[in-house]
Amino acid sequence: MKLYHCNDARSLRPLWALEEMGLDYELINMEFPPRFSYPGYLDINPLGTVPAFVDGDLTMTESSGICHYLVEKYGPTDIGIAVDEPGYGDYLNWLYRSDATLTFPQTLVLRYTRLEPEERRQPQVVADYSQWYLSRLRSVEAAMEGKEFLVADKFTIADIAVAYALFLGTSLGLDERYKPNCKRYLAAMMERPAFIRAREKQLIGLPDSDA
Repeated sequence: MKLYHCNDARSLRPLWALEEMGLDYELINMEFPPRFSYPGYLDINPLGTVPAFVDGDLTMTESSGICHYLVEKYGPTDIGIAVDEPGYGDYLNWLYRSDATLTFPQTLVLRYTRLEPEERRQPQVVADYSQWYLSRLRSVEAAMEGKEFLVADKFTIADIAVAYALFLGTSLGLDERYKPNCKRYLAAMMERPAFIRAREKQLIGLPDSDA
């Protein structure tokens, strides 16, 4: 297995899952954006997005989908929930809500605050989609009331997927408006040894890195 990854990008989700499961994999750390910085990347992932995950003849590009693939293909594992277990539907709903509902608006905030040239930045888009994200985060705040994990009273890839969205918000300054349950939940997730290992490994081989 091979994971193409950029620092703190959505590829951190499958990297974290790989570390939680203790699987053998090759990590390719790239500078962002890889379509310009990593020769041949568009041959691997014509979308030019991150991640790209290769397992034999299979190539995947969706971070939450890769996490789902890993637990189904290389399980059984405690970080997955089987179809016949309680909480399976909620597990899937959180797993895919994490990107479609939570990460998506943040990508627009990122684009129009940092990635676009100064003359193309759109403050109103940033304000609108920041509020969009924070409004949809209310579902996480409510779900975490009196709980440690999202579903089934245990850590799963649903937590990886959603916690990454919260983590991404910290780089955009959106965490200043997080409510108490989200702050507590994110802090706990960031203390997991596999998350810490994943963030350490993502620096290996990059320019200006001591790793």
